[in-house]
Amino acid sequence: MVNILIAGGGIGGLAAAVSIARQGHTVTVLERSEVFEEVGAGIQLGPNAFLALDRLGVGPAVRERAVLIDELRFMDGLTGERVAAMPLTGAYRERFGNPYAVVHRGDLYQALLDACRAHPSVVLLGGNYVVRYAQDGAGVTAVTCTGREFHGHALIGADGIRSAVRRQLVGDGAPRVSGHTIYRSVIPMERVPEELRWNSVTLWAGPKWHFVHYPIARGKSLNLAATRDDAATEAMTGVLVDAARVTAEFPDLGDAARRLLALGENWRAWVLCDRDPIAGWTDGRVALLGDAAHPMLQYAAQGACMALEDAVLLGEVLAGAAGDEPAFGRRLEKYNAGRRERTCRTQLVAREMGRRLYHPTGDAARARNEMLSSLTAEDLYDKVDWLHAGVR
Repeated sequence: MVNILIAGGGIGGLAAAVSIARQGHTVTVLERSEVFEEVGAGIQLGPNAFLALDRLGVGPAVRERAVLIDELRFMDGLTGERVAAMPLTGAYRERFGNPYAVVHRGDLYQALLDACRAHPSVVLLGGNYVVRYAQDGAGVTAVTCTGREFHGHALIGADGIRSAVRRQLVGDGAPRVSGHTIYRSVIPMERVPEELRWNSVTLWAGPKWHFVHYPIARGKSLNLAATRDDAATEAMTGVLVDAARVTAEFPDLGDAARRLLALGENWRAWVLCDRDPIAGWTDGRVALLGDAAHPMLQYAAQGACMALEDAVLLGEVLAGAAGDEPAFGRRLEKYNAGRRERTCRTQLVAREMGRRLYHPTGDAARARNEMLSSLTAEDLYDKVDWLHAGVR
């Protein structure tokens, strides 16, 4: 049995804690916030996420909280034309073995938090943000913002896109600012006109912008996310913005989409950031996970899914580990090697989706519509197979 330290108590950190504890090890999660909670709005979960969640033992709890979606819809945001749709029932679920779902981030987080609290080998410590680490042949010491030192056989940096563990391990500076600003709101479903209550993830694409909406919270709320390719140069996180500003940013929206956007309230804005893929995210007994290792833009809807997959493999490579193994770090290298190609591809695909699918203008947009509209459901399944099928 080994003792693993995890920096960061978000979705990835808690998933890693569950995965490692299920292998018979002890885990200490060191979180910045005093209270373990997840802020934010909706999140999409592909079948690959449910494959990972089932391996973590929390699949049923997440399914209970999720909305199983019938269709992914791609709409022309200017004309209102339905360009393409990928059915997510019947043949899709048979092929990929799991549903496609949407859930409030807090609901996904709560399922993982409950699993951590129920496991006697997981210790959750809030108010202890890891600022640096040191290691020797026997273990790792994590130093937190309070000056406390925690000792373990390994440290997993799951502390997000601005990870302090990554800063020491990789040293590649600040995240890359994408130049895209996203505005998010969640509204009660009762405020949505009956004819617009679609059980789908619907994306309206326009010139240098797109707008996505879908039901969450067991269908009681509608998640709204509108993104503008506005050449923003500075990072921004969760800043409250006026509704009038949001609607003014999307003057060309077609009628149905404009009606939904106008319902938004308590809007918050983020400037999206990611990083370039890297080949290595281990240093002896230290490894990165989730956004600390491979932060990606939201356009492939796979950020949390990749973190869950990371957690599963990390637990598997630590099965049977002993803290005094001379080559303990090779287990973490095996985890890194097993994840690098898939996560790198997902990072780059997410960038390309923003550029080629969601934000083109003029002739490029028309060519995109023609290409998408020519695809059958089976064609669309083939295109996402590498991603949605998961790692078995």
